[in-house]
Amino acid sequence: MTNDGTKSSNITMMEASRMALRNAMSLDESVFCLGEDIGDEQGGGVFKVTKGLSTEFGDARVRTTPIAEQAIIGAAIGASLVGMRPVAELMLMNFFAVAMDQIVNHAAKLRYMSGGQTNVPITIRTATGAGRGTGAQHSDMLEAWFAHTPGLKVVMASSPAETVGLLQSCIFDDDPCIFIEKKERYSLRGPAPVDVNTRIPLGKANIARAGADVTLIGYGGAVSDCVAAAEQLSSDGISAEVIDLRTIAPWDEKTVLESVARTSRAVVVHEAVRGFGTGAEISSRIHEELFADLSGPVLRVASKDTPVPFAASLEQAYLYSIEDIVASVQSMPQS
Repeated sequence: MTNDGTKSSNITMMEASRMALRNAMSLDESVFCLGEDIGDEQGGGVFKVTKGLSTEFGDARVRTTPIAEQAIIGAAIGASLVGMRPVAELMLMNFFAVAMDQIVNHAAKLRYMSGGQTNVPITIRTATGAGRGTGAQHSDMLEAWFAHTPGLKVVMASSPAETVGLLQSCIFDDDPCIFIEKKERYSLRGPAPVDVNTRIPLGKANIARAGADVTLIGYGGAVSDCVAAAEQLSSDGISAEVIDLRTIAPWDEKTVLESVARTSRAVVVHEAVRGFGTGAEISSRIHEELFADLSGPVLRVASKDTPVPFAASLEQAYLYSIEDIVASVQSMPQS
């Protein structure tokens, strides 16, 4: 695919993130990247997302930092307050814990505490997820922490094309955005956007598959799992609609509620642990708004409430499966 996005082709999720970064940096000189080992001299990042960018744009715009997450986010916030649009990479989502003060007490609140006089247009990219035996300290899906924090936008893409459009929307948004990438899906291939400049609006969900009998709601890798489950359910005569939230916070209540009002059944799917997860909030809102219209309770499919195991067999037992989604739908009252 050409850099201007005029020719469609298949790209990986990793290449999609790099494409979005390259295009944003080409469009606006205020966009720059910072993070651990992201420069070409250091290998282009642990997942190679930024490979080639420091050679193309220079070390001043692709800055390799020390191993200091709080400093990375603090520097990004400071740069944003003087007109820059930093894209900070925190290697793994578990490492957000080191920088929580900067993220929660500064990035999320400065616009409000200044009475709107300052914006914090930073994007924090991070990778996470279970499935590759990286252990409990490198695999957590922690989106609920930040969806629970007013002032932050939380985004996760389900495909390469969605990655290109959503990541650029984050970069050019005037509020702090957290962009989550599942490391186990970096090699996933899919069509690139026909136009690399096309941005996907934040806060707007996508109906990935139309259906009439049940609504499956997910984001990131859960979307393809929901589509696969919908294919299986179709052989039983059950028509499942799949909604890709895209933006976890703020989530698109309107699209979700309209879908569930039609189908009268809903299942929320996410890789994060079940307890106190984003699925609980979505389920609660559906019950509050559509209780009289539901054919049964909204169900949740998620990972087990335990730290992510290291052993492959235990890790697979920890993760939900496509069969879990199918079984949840089949357990619902059918009209």
